[in-house]
Amino acid sequence: MELADQRNLVHQTRDARRSKSFPKLSPAERDSLIKQHHPDHRAHAYRPIIFGPNAGQSTVIEVATLLEGESPVPADLDLTPAYSVDVLVVGGGGAGCASALHAHAQGANVLLATKLRLGDSNSVMAQGGMQIAVASDDSPVQHFLDTLKGGHMKNDHQLLKVMVEEGPSIAQWLLELGVLFDRDADGNLHVKKGGGSSKARLLTCSDYTGLEIMRVLKDEVLNQKIPLLEFVAAVELLSDAKGACTGAVLKDLDNNRFIVVAAKTVILATGGIGRLHIQGFPTSNHFGATGDALVLAYRLGAPLVQIDTFQYHPSGGVYPEQLVGALVTEGIRSEGGHLVNAKGERFVNELDTRDVVSSSI
Repeated sequence: MELADQRNLVHQTRDARRSKSFPKLSPAERDSLIKQHHPDHRAHAYRPIIFGPNAGQSTVIEVATLLEGESPVPADLDLTPAYSVDVLVVGGGGAGCASALHAHAQGANVLLATKLRLGDSNSVMAQGGMQIAVASDDSPVQHFLDTLKGGHMKNDHQLLKVMVEEGPSIAQWLLELGVLFDRDADGNLHVKKGGGSSKARLLTCSDYTGLEIMRVLKDEVLNQKIPLLEFVAAVELLSDAKGACTGAVLKDLDNNRFIVVAAKTVILATGGIGRLHIQGFPTSNHFGATGDALVLAYRLGAPLVQIDTFQYHPSGGVYPEQLVGALVTEGIRSEGGHLVNAKGERFVNELDTRDVVSSSI
């Protein structure tokens, strides 16, 4: 079927689709669908890790190979520190900037190092919004339960508790810094309903939420004059005789030289692994998302958790070729967009959890 014919079919079936609701799957149906079709369940894409804290555990081949790689740091490198700081933040995206700002506000001597430019991150590319329980009919408890369900009860309960309880205060902090979240006609924060949520709790800035948040965070890092190293990647963590982290070896990508940093605390905020192109999938991740923090922590002896499961976003560009991997935000589905097959028929509830929607596709 030609593209024009497909477009016409979508238009012709729209009214019929609008008049019908598509039910969410039962827990048993969800589990069956995911086991049959989700990429996490492709046995041929996994292998055991050969050595290290997770030796014998299976993960995707791309991650296993990355973790088993050799250190790029020469054995005879002079480890005299070029910097001695209280806090070294590795990564210049949303988490890295926020960490640096909070540490700086507490009086710490902070150094932020980022592999690319400040702000180059997945955060800046996020479109759909961030889920925080700020509406009058919502609560952190309900947010906790929704997220627990979406995670198939495998969530780290303590981390999840911190996320949902501190979410509203983080939203307030971002507002005070100057983030322009969408508001309704009365000036109240406008929230939308996202996938897997029982309540509308998606805070947005039109369809460029991440860009707006990073605009503000970047400006604040610069305004606070937090020392910054750009195009400088962390390639190895340093430790003392007891195995405690004491800093990092960085590499200046412009000058091809190593920089040693002594730090009382090291915060790893390097983002995801999309640019490993797990199982050959295209990605909307930025070019720096290569799993650096996983390798750094693993080589220091930290065991990794949940290395057998990864998130695959349901919607993205596949045609024309130059749009392959471009994100089609979940916000489109939260506004009522339909996913249809070649017959113009819906085949999934578009606001189900991402693993269900991805598996259905």
